[in-house]
Amino acid sequence: MDGTPLILTSAERTRAARLLARFTDSYENSLTRRPIAPDEDRETLAKLLAEPFPEEGLGVDAFFADVVDRIVPYTTTIAHPRFLAYVQGPPNGIGPYAEAIAAVLNQNCNLWQISPAANVIERSIMDWLTGLFRLGPHSGGLLTSGGSGATKDAITAAIADRRTDFRERGLQENHAPLVLYTSDEAHRSVVKAAALLGIGLHNVRTIPTDDRFQLRVDLLMHAIAEDRAAGKEPFCVVATAGTVTTGSIDPIGPIADLCAKEDLWLHVDGAYGALFILADSARDALLPLSRADSITLDPHKLLYAPLEAGALLVKDMAKLRAAFAFSSTSSYLTAIDDAHLLDYMDHGPQLSRSFKALKVWAALRTFGVGAFRTVTERCLSLAARLGEHIADAPGLELMNPVTLTAVCLHMPGRNAEAHAELLTRLHEEGTAMLGPARVHEQACVRACVTNHRTTEADIDLLAERLIALAKR
Repeated sequence: MDGTPLILTSAERTRAARLLARFTDSYENSLTRRPIAPDEDRETLAKLLAEPFPEEGLGVDAFFADVVDRIVPYTTTIAHPRFLAYVQGPPNGIGPYAEAIAAVLNQNCNLWQISPAANVIERSIMDWLTGLFRLGPHSGGLLTSGGSGATKDAITAAIADRRTDFRERGLQENHAPLVLYTSDEAHRSVVKAAALLGIGLHNVRTIPTDDRFQLRVDLLMHAIAEDRAAGKEPFCVVATAGTVTTGSIDPIGPIADLCAKEDLWLHVDGAYGALFILADSARDALLPLSRADSITLDPHKLLYAPLEAGALLVKDMAKLRAAFAFSSTSSYLTAIDDAHLLDYMDHGPQLSRSFKALKVWAALRTFGVGAFRTVTERCLSLAARLGEHIADAPGLELMNPVTLTAVCLHMPGRNAEAHAELLTRLHEEGTAMLGPARVHEQACVRACVTNHRTTEADIDLLAERLIALAKR
């Protein structure tokens, strides 16, 4: 047979493009009418799981029919303006098109020689991000799969910086145990990284937080002193800029002071909150992140890139290279140094890396940075508005200071089951999709306003319904 069976003909490409345009327009125009939570027809999902793949292809039309009839009905409508369950907003408008172009180009962003334009685009994004946080002239970073990967890579760099023989000897020889510190409000990715990297959960100190859910620096200081006295080796503190439950920002400045005094690596998990630095009202609270050795960000949150797009920023790129660069014995991976380009395979764990940078770059170019400043400010304002509604409502209690965009509410006198029923009711009637939380050991309902489609009318409708249901 001539040619390959794995490309579309010109006519098929035209047909696929038309069907894609029809699908995206239909989806966009019907968002507010779609159910937020997906249908959970177990029988249909079981059939989809068990269906064998055909020996002969079904063609373009059948694929799009499957998308419309068999996939979309069982998919959460993330882009609905009242999807407020997680720190996850809908993609920006250019994202799907940038993803399609990235798939066509299919760049492997490991060596700059095979992806020069992609390399420069990723570096330009890192330059912009490190500039936002004023990390200095030696700073840089790379895009990752998400915040969890970025945090694991940061802790890897911190270990390699502390133990210069880590690559050869690991953590198994006669060293004092390394100890990592974080708060009891930190994301689970921190302890997961510690477990995967061989630090061990017994060597993670979970420091209590205060009444504003911020890490207590006095208790951190005490824990470090205790561990040193016990013959252990403190090496890293992971602070949080935007805890996932309450949106709290740890006291980064005092933590940085302590880390400098104790010679500890300071990593800040800013996957949720750090990019609120784009908003004028949050900038001062987040500028202390300039003192961090490394920062986790998530462009697939507040830059609204389609999943996946995380980022790791570091104050000193040489430390990333020291952790991740390995001399190659494979001639096909031989790199040529260039002052303006970067081999990302030497600054992170991946060799094969997708062109994630295009969708981030495309959004910043298409909409401009000012659009993201506007959206982040609006999200903060909408969350404050919801918090004010809850604080003033009979039968509801606001459980956290609305520092960023997380709003946790509790119905006094009601048990956990009643709060779960409230969530179910809101979902089933189509009002909103919120999530569960526990704050001060109380069952809560949590809204997180990180949706660029949410409006004041959506917030007011949600508040009115919450108040009405609480009265019942």
